[in-house]
Amino acid sequence: MSSTPEAPLTTDTTSPDEPLDLAGIGIGPFNLSLAALAHPLTQLRTAFYDQRPAFHWHPGLLIDGATLQVPFLADLVTLVDPASPWTFLNYLKTRERLFPFYFAERFHIHRAEYDAYCRWVSEKLPTLHFGHQIDAVRWNPERELFEIDFTQLDTDGEAEALGRTYARNLVLGIGTTPHIPVPLRPLAEAPAVPVIHSADYLDHRERLLAADHLTVIGAGQSGAEVFLDQLRARPAGREGLHWLARTPAFAPMEYSKLGLEHFTPDYTRYFHALPERVRDDLVPGQWQLHKGIDHATLAAVHDELYRRTLDGGWPDTTLTPGVFVRTAGRVGTTKVELHLDHLQQGTRSRLTTDAVVLATGYRERRMDTLLAALDPYVRRDSGARPRIDAHHRLVLDPAITGSVYVQNAETHTHGVGAPDLGLAAWRSATILNSLTDTAPYPLPTRTAFTSFGLPQPSTGRTGTVPRQGSTLVPRR
Repeated sequence: MSSTPEAPLTTDTTSPDEPLDLAGIGIGPFNLSLAALAHPLTQLRTAFYDQRPAFHWHPGLLIDGATLQVPFLADLVTLVDPASPWTFLNYLKTRERLFPFYFAERFHIHRAEYDAYCRWVSEKLPTLHFGHQIDAVRWNPERELFEIDFTQLDTDGEAEALGRTYARNLVLGIGTTPHIPVPLRPLAEAPAVPVIHSADYLDHRERLLAADHLTVIGAGQSGAEVFLDQLRARPAGREGLHWLARTPAFAPMEYSKLGLEHFTPDYTRYFHALPERVRDDLVPGQWQLHKGIDHATLAAVHDELYRRTLDGGWPDTTLTPGVFVRTAGRVGTTKVELHLDHLQQGTRSRLTTDAVVLATGYRERRMDTLLAALDPYVRRDSGARPRIDAHHRLVLDPAITGSVYVQNAETHTHGVGAPDLGLAAWRSATILNSLTDTAPYPLPTRTAFTSFGLPQPSTGRTGTVPRQGSTLVPRR
């Protein structure tokens, strides 16, 4: 591994005289979507930065056979620009796989295939800069520009050069971070007993298979996929699996056609216009819209369990919903003891296990450290969360004339669709339309059969927005 130079070289990627129109921080699917849709808008100067050496999407969960929970049309661009060269179908065409995909009649593609598609896009877009760690972001009031300091990393992740770039506007796509419940954090940080988050599942799969008893915690899609993968790989009668869930049931995802309309721009606009306290009350009750389990995965779990009863007896598995881990500790050097509370019974119990997989979801990555210098300018709600407008911009002090857009950090203002891949292209187009004060990507005025809320007295219609112009003029 190379050593860090004592005085790294300095690289200026832009100057105050020729700043970027938009600088993106983080290159996940959402900023990748934005970069792809910005690519043909040659009047815009854009650049996107990520500290990783290359694009990868949840590599620890690319379990063999696992599929996306959204149709392939929810790619990076199709729902706003189906003629784009960056569509999933065009990716298949370049790989000479369009006919096999046609005959496969597959509406929900494999997760690994989605990852490969995104990597294909990321390798071709010239505005993406991997191996760039963003160190600080400041507002320069004299120049009316954002200053972005970064460290350029070599292939070993060591500092290679320092740089600074200037931008009129920013977009944050810094993603989410795995959530580890407080009682289990000390165990997850200790190497002796495997207590790992499902985000790292594939890296530890063989070690977990070697455990005589494994406990999976979490009743979402990841928990179901990990449980199913372990179940299929373990011998009948000696499965040694326990699946715990805080939810009252191992519940299916709400996948009715009208239920899915909660992931439309219409519902997003409706939700954003609600009072803050109403939004806060709504989100927890909508967990089945985005935290349930795919019907096919639930069926596969049941089929596998049922198959193991054909010769008589029951598999050595226990599935227990309605419980949460109150505390946890180590027993000896090789086991974990979980102290469980049953929510409905009001009872307590203990479970000793050899390994734990935490399928406990993700949390929005905090922006506080990255935007520390901008914190005094950020307007916040009663819960100290950033206020975010309808165009996905942070509400800032008027002293800052540039905009800071956010991607997948606005569930509290835009609802359960914020992390959904199906709204990625629409949000990217919304940001670009706002950035340019025009409509390079005209968006539909209505996207759902459901009318969320009562009609506005002035129009008698719901879910409409004014049509925008079509001339591309970057906002300076």
